[in-house]
Amino acid sequence: MHFNTYGGNGAALSAALVNATDFRPEPLAGLLTEHEMLRTAMTPAQAGEMEAWALRLDPVFGEPEVAKQITLVNDLLEITAARPFVSTHDGLTPHLHFSSTEGDIVARAKDTTAGGLAMAICFSDGRRLGRCDREGCRTVYVDTSRNGRRRFCSLSCANRVNVAAHRTRQKGLTGT
Repeated sequence: MHFNTYGGNGAALSAALVNATDFRPEPLAGLLTEHEMLRTAMTPAQAGEMEAWALRLDPVFGEPEVAKQITLVNDLLEITAARPFVSTHDGLTPHLHFSSTEGDIVARAKDTTAGGLAMAICFSDGRRLGRCDREGCRTVYVDTSRNGRRRFCSLSCANRVNVAAHRTRQKGLTGT
């Protein structure tokens, strides 16, 4: 699946925030920087806002009912101050932005993630915003595979499920 760079980044940042385990300002700023956010320094209070926002993003991933997923994303968009605009900064071709670079980091992250999830739903009917199928794993992902059939967050989880299924079949064949 091909998202444009900005929308794909917003969806990927959403997954990264949902999967994050450390919401202290420094590690969170590093995560935001990895996802091409600028000026990521934040206060502990802002880090707390980001953690609360990640909890709001979580239900969007793996939601099987498209109508409910759309409602969840529209609720996120209602909260943000996002006003999309076309930009050609730095000599780039026209592309969509969801937030101004002048806003604080929390507002920009909210705008970027809500906008990215909206684009992901529009380009894929939401089927590409997944949650790992391995029992006990809560990791979410954005499926950018060509065929859109990703079921696991990683090869490690896929291998665990496949090995367990193989062992179950072998027990059935041997009767033990």
